[in-house]
Amino acid sequence: MSNSLTSVADHRERITGLLGVLPVVSLPVVDCLGLVLAQDLVAPIALPPFDNSAMDGYAVRAADLASVPVVLPVADDIPAGRTASAPLEPGAVHRIMTGAPLPAGADAVVQVEWTDGGTSSVRIDRAVPAGANVRRAADDVAVGTTVLRAGTVLGPAQLGLAAALGFGALPVRRRPRVLVLSTGSELVGPGEPLEPGQIYESNGVMLAAAVREAGGEAELLRFVPDDVAEFHAAIGPRLAGFDLLLTSGGVSAGAYEVVKDAFTGRGVEFTKVAMQPGGPQGAGRYQGVAVATLPGNPVSAQVSFEVLVRPALRAAMGFPDVERRSVRARLTSPLTSPAGRTQFRRGKYDPESGRVVTPVGGPGSHLLSALAISDCLIEVPEDVTELAAGAEVVVRFLH
Repeated sequence: MSNSLTSVADHRERITGLLGVLPVVSLPVVDCLGLVLAQDLVAPIALPPFDNSAMDGYAVRAADLASVPVVLPVADDIPAGRTASAPLEPGAVHRIMTGAPLPAGADAVVQVEWTDGGTSSVRIDRAVPAGANVRRAADDVAVGTTVLRAGTVLGPAQLGLAAALGFGALPVRRRPRVLVLSTGSELVGPGEPLEPGQIYESNGVMLAAAVREAGGEAELLRFVPDDVAEFHAAIGPRLAGFDLLLTSGGVSAGAYEVVKDAFTGRGVEFTKVAMQPGGPQGAGRYQGVAVATLPGNPVSAQVSFEVLVRPALRAAMGFPDVERRSVRARLTSPLTSPAGRTQFRRGKYDPESGRVVTPVGGPGSHLLSALAISDCLIEVPEDVTELAAGAEVVVRFLH
């Protein structure tokens, strides 16, 4: 482990480079929510593909309504889904449903509320101009139009558009596959009795959830003991098919640091990053798989993921903006921070009180409950050691 401090930006860039950009795959439209479109999407058909009715009512020739009320024969019924219908002759109407194709000869639709609703003949009480209640072919999208650009994040509306254009699958950057490993002989599973010196495992659950929230796929490997040989035996057979091995714990300067002991000299380099919490970090490759090793204290692990790993996962998926949304806000109370380290304090942001942020809990990396009720991280630059109440800071949102 180097004695010099690595900057937050440099270590994040290293993890980002290890992951690279994930390959493009074709996935069913229904499985593309939250993914990034990898190629421009060009409309193969028009939307709407044909002139159709915007209302339940009657397809008419507007000229036949010059004098209302008027009673006209209903020559045909046109439900939605009809693929062919007879032309509309002068002096007649066709009953038509919303979305049904407008028959040849018709130039308007009278909504049913302006009629008596007749089925063999109908009394129309109000006139409409030509074009009324008609959705024209290509009114929304013309054939050949680029409707979505590469780099678009696919939400419900974008997927709806793709489906409306007939796309059953889309080219997207696939989700990163992450093996989340929690180490420590002191860890036990939920529901098990705690012996003296034992704690319930939480980092694996938290980090796997964080991977999924970022858009990735996570598999959790728990309770790997603090033994180098057993460590290699546990993870070696499991790495195939994963893009990233994400560990927590075992990277500090003490004895029994199994992650550091197992990976030193095997492609993973360890360093101290100029941040608090989350100083001890590691990154590299093991058996060809990218590795990011995080500290074991829960707040350190989660803050490290937010600051260092999450942006790398998002970049690998092709997101145009890999960072969480941030704003500037005023502190409601003073803060102190260690010199030479960027501090990330937990906080609650209140836009209603004039864009202010209140620190939650202290700087301790074990204060998980404070993190759980926070909605942001307060960033204190490495060259700042004290901030007074009212000072302006950068706030990174967590949700």
